Amino acid sequence: MSLAILCRSVFILCVAVVPLAAQTRGVTHGTRPARLVIRGATIVDGNGTPARGPVDIVVEGNRITQIVTLDPVALRRGDARRPTGDSQIDATGKYVLPGLINNHTHMQSNRSGESMGGFDYYMKLQLANGITAVREVGAESNKGSIDLREQSAKGEIVAPRIFVYPQFSAEEGRNVKTAADARAHVQRLKQLGVDGIKFGGIDRDLMEAAYDEARKLGLLTAHHIGVEETNAWDEVAFGGRSIEHWYGVPDAAIADLRQHFPSGYNYLNETDRFRWAGRLWRETDPKILDSLLTAMAKKGVTWVPTMDIYEASRDLQRAQTQPWFRDYLHPSLANYFKPDPANHGSYFLGWSSTDEVYWKENYRIWMAALRDFERKGGTIGCGDDAGFIYQLYGYGLIREMELHAEAGFNPIQIIQHCTGNNAKILGREADLGRIRAGWLADLIVVDGNPLEDIKVLYAGGTSIIKDGKESRTLGPEWVIKDGIPYNGPQLLREVKAIVDKAKAGAK
Repeated sequence: MSLAILCRSVFILCVAVVPLAAQTRGVTHGTRPARLVIRGATIVDGNGTPARGPVDIVVEGNRITQIVTLDPVALRRGDARRPTGDSQIDATGKYVLPGLINNHTHMQSNRSGESMGGFDYYMKLQLANGITAVREVGAESNKGSIDLREQSAKGEIVAPRIFVYPQFSAEEGRNVKTAADARAHVQRLKQLGVDGIKFGGIDRDLMEAAYDEARKLGLLTAHHIGVEETNAWDEVAFGGRSIEHWYGVPDAAIADLRQHFPSGYNYLNETDRFRWAGRLWRETDPKILDSLLTAMAKKGVTWVPTMDIYEASRDLQRAQTQPWFRDYLHPSLANYFKPDPANHGSYFLGWSSTDEVYWKENYRIWMAALRDFERKGGTIGCGDDAGFIYQLYGYGLIREMELHAEAGFNPIQIIQHCTGNNAKILGREADLGRIRAGWLADLIVVDGNPLEDIKVLYAGGTSIIKDGKESRTLGPEWVIKDGIPYNGPQLLREVKAIVDKAKAGAK
């Protein structure tokens, strides 16, 4: 057989004339098909390029193997030659994005000491909002998180991909006192099998030693820089990977080196802590801040701002009345959100309109700094830090995307922040965060155009006007993680069942 005939024969096996009106068929919630074709999609890749389509996307096993651009003339005639598969999803008129990556999250199975019935609630909310990978930055148990990561990787549980970044100061880390201790602890975490390490509240000499050891061992870092000895200049000096939230950035740009706290300030009093955090950005020196952002961008220090998690500080009433709370807020989490000094982030005791005004100014300056950072070549990621301060798992990340829009980024940039950029921060840009042949099959099929309205990414969708009448989109209709398709509305029904059962048990 000639090479030309052989190639033609192989092509015929995989391509057929497919009718214009394709239908979703052969797709089972939670079961990976051998060969899945997503038909007629408009795709928004994770690399900042414009939307394009229609295309057919072929997934074999857990990898994207083909992206076939369709001939519109042949489509209209009904004789387009298109790839075939044992399963197909009709994405005509829909948008397909890389699966969203949540780069700042905490896997939680209980709040306020009250069980949420395991991790199903957390996992399914993430997936329902189109999140196919999470970076866990501080868990209930280091070993437990690694076990969940492995179960997710094997498809044994319904869950996103998991990247484990334990708190450096947790468990055995509480005993670190010297640079030698710091190095030994990093080595211990590497042996445990973690993907990276989260730091916070660390002295400079310990940070320098730990970062150096992490770099030698191939571990990435994430730093929640509290009001502590170190700041963003140390991230630049020691080669940190990502700064979480915004702590350490404005602090490093104050001419007097320290924020001007009142005499009665106590960092461990969270009402004090967050009240005065709302007055921090206004103390920055613009010239110092510009130099700092330039240095961060040049040295590859990335930034995961988690703007959503502080939003209650500028508009408490909005935070307390989010529409998804009615059906999807677990009573244990609802109890945790109530003002209580015993619960981290539940600090709204005597929170005033004045506090909100300061925080609104805080956001304005912070958002401008983020824009400047990206213009200088810096990498911005997305994470939601949900489970605290009135943010619900998964929903918080979509709200974070809306806040990136408020900061002045366009929707294509924002999608890149939550896909390609987040993959880069994880060191996984070679197989995650893109719609590209050879990449892992983490994809979402969205009912609606996220470039027009980010709200279509919320689980459960959003209200729209269609044919002169109010209608509702479905949100992420299909969420494909590692080649396994999950139906978004089905995931939400399962979450609601968990919440309904917990509410009934609480009566």
